[in-house]
Amino acid sequence: MLKPQAKIAAKTRIQAENQDLILKSALEVFSTFGFRGATVDQIATRCGLSKPNLLYYFRRKQDIYVAVLERTLSEWLEPLRHMKEDGDPLTELRRYIILKLDMSQANPAASRLFANEILHGAPHIGQFLKGPLKKLVDEKARVIDTWVLQKRIQAVDARHLIFAIWAVTQHYADFSTQVDALLGPRPQHDQTQSAVLDILLRGLRMP
Repeated sequence: MLKPQAKIAAKTRIQAENQDLILKSALEVFSTFGFRGATVDQIATRCGLSKPNLLYYFRRKQDIYVAVLERTLSEWLEPLRHMKEDGDPLTELRRYIILKLDMSQANPAASRLFANEILHGAPHIGQFLKGPLKKLVDEKARVIDTWVLQKRIQAVDARHLIFAIWAVTQHYADFSTQVDALLGPRPQHDQTQSAVLDILLRGLRMP
């Protein structure tokens, strides 16, 4: 017989696995149908749980949606958090751009879901954008401004540089149908990476 601690640990592991399964399934459903079009029944069917079982973890569809967005943002922002002021600027920016491109390729549904939320005025994550996201962007903008003052990169508006990195890297997920139509199905990721790095970093290099 399991000891009480073992039972609690096993239950916690199962709960974590089920929550992860729910959020992954919900991401696919929300990215396909949007918040309004998606239903709890669709999510339950996708993840293979009964609706009552799913509602044990999340009380409402909105709770699932917000949890999916929060996890998406947490994963996306992790590479930006690790941009180091004492590192080589072009190396730090190159690493960040590559990671963003890799994340867009690996999980385009998450990028499209976030874009859809923003296009609708960010009704569910507006406070996050004005709070934690703004704080992080302000912090990393100061890092880029420091590099400029130290003449380690060319003068650039730090926040607009960050916006440009987001726009370019997420384009390949948000507009994948257009990209495939213009470049052919499954464009080479290495070629995309080289082109994006050249476009975004060329103007920052010191002579």
